[in-house]
Amino acid sequence: MFKFVLNDAASYVRANVREFSLNALRLLPQLPQLSPYDVNLVLRENEFVYNFPVEGIIRSYETNQLGSNSPCEDSRTEASLLHRNGFICGIFDGHAGASCGQVVSKRLLRYVSAATLPRQVLQAQMKEGCSSQSFLKCHNDNVDFVSEIRPIYEASFQKYIKQLSETPQRDVTSELVHAFLQLDENLSEEALAHSDVRTMSVALSGAVACLVHLEGLQLHVASTGDCGAVLGVLDPQTQQWHPKKLNTEHNADNMSEVRRILAEHPKDERETVIRNGRLLSQLAPLRAFGDFRYKWSVDTMQQKVVPMFGEHTMAPNYYTPPYLTARPDVQQHELGPNDKFLVIASDGLWDFLSPSEVVSLVGEHINSKKILEPMRLPEGDITLQEISDQLAERKAGLTRKPVDQNAATHLIRNALGATDYGIEHSKISYYLSLPKDVVRLYRDDITITVIYFNSEHIAHQLQQDGTSSKGDTAPAA
Repeated sequence: MFKFVLNDAASYVRANVREFSLNALRLLPQLPQLSPYDVNLVLRENEFVYNFPVEGIIRSYETNQLGSNSPCEDSRTEASLLHRNGFICGIFDGHAGASCGQVVSKRLLRYVSAATLPRQVLQAQMKEGCSSQSFLKCHNDNVDFVSEIRPIYEASFQKYIKQLSETPQRDVTSELVHAFLQLDENLSEEALAHSDVRTMSVALSGAVACLVHLEGLQLHVASTGDCGAVLGVLDPQTQQWHPKKLNTEHNADNMSEVRRILAEHPKDERETVIRNGRLLSQLAPLRAFGDFRYKWSVDTMQQKVVPMFGEHTMAPNYYTPPYLTARPDVQQHELGPNDKFLVIASDGLWDFLSPSEVVSLVGEHINSKKILEPMRLPEGDITLQEISDQLAERKAGLTRKPVDQNAATHLIRNALGATDYGIEHSKISYYLSLPKDVVRLYRDDITITVIYFNSEHIAHQLQQDGTSSKGDTAPAA
């Protein structure tokens, strides 16, 4: 019970983090003051940047992670799709342990990469003896599952692609939904069939997910839980940045989600299904992978879970499961030349910054980084005055030179240290110095991926698509 009370307190503090002043943090005694050098070491420890070697829709992406839990319960994965031009990535926020988030971060991308492959290509790969890693190339993940668990996951994947090969191709949205649900079903089957501590720990912990799938100009964002995705759009007329949210959070603030859950259970459970903003008074996200203690039947819980983990694993007022689903909401967006970047992040970032603030910060970061690039003179004739003006502009821009070259780090720094007067080092230092048993009250794990689009390539692709569509029309008489 104390665990749930502590979680409620942590959620309340983080949800109202803007209300807490720096003076309140300073009441904590004897916290060490980190130097700017030490702060930079901590903030940049998990940075990763990938520049795509081939000209395409995506120029590059930058990602970073700052843990609060020990171990960090967030996971992230990014990969190029094989056998076609495409990109896939995701952020996964675990709870009740890191197991589920770590497993889903690897397996979900493999399921989706196979599901969205044309069926004839999938069938050809199966004839060549493909594995779960045959359909994508990961850029920031060099660790595989332990040998004891790998065959179980591989067997489930082979069963899944066999079902896919025998099923007609669906649209991308349907394939994403099916992949989410099938992986969640496999997590359940594996835990119940093997009754292994590893598979059961994955099943009883949980994770929310935000997954990005991009092929051509078609961007799909599939989200289950409370991670977030926002597109940075630049208005060509005003040069102002505008956010476009590409997901809907599944939590108690989403009234349509609350109504959906209430409608799935008897009226006499209306007071207990969601209480204090939590599912069965315990779980904050209203959709998630794993968390089968909110999905399995009462008999399954009594026979399989309680003997292994104890009566406390049974949620209160647990009468008509399932109460939880991993089904994602999927939003589709066709990229245009004004779409400059996409940010996906766990809720640790959104506790501090709004989507509008995030887009503005990344937009300003893009502009400020331009002074770090070599000076390029325009083609054709140019006067000495024009060169002088460019040099003066670059000199003035030095005052805006970014502290961090990685935009994800820039966002974390602003999330922790922003004040009305700029970034305050002492505020970041206090956040990073909080003891492990206290830090969760002030901030959650923060994981961010920023994807940069190639506007010129997008415009060219749109022009080509327009020319092709015109070519498909009947010729004029």
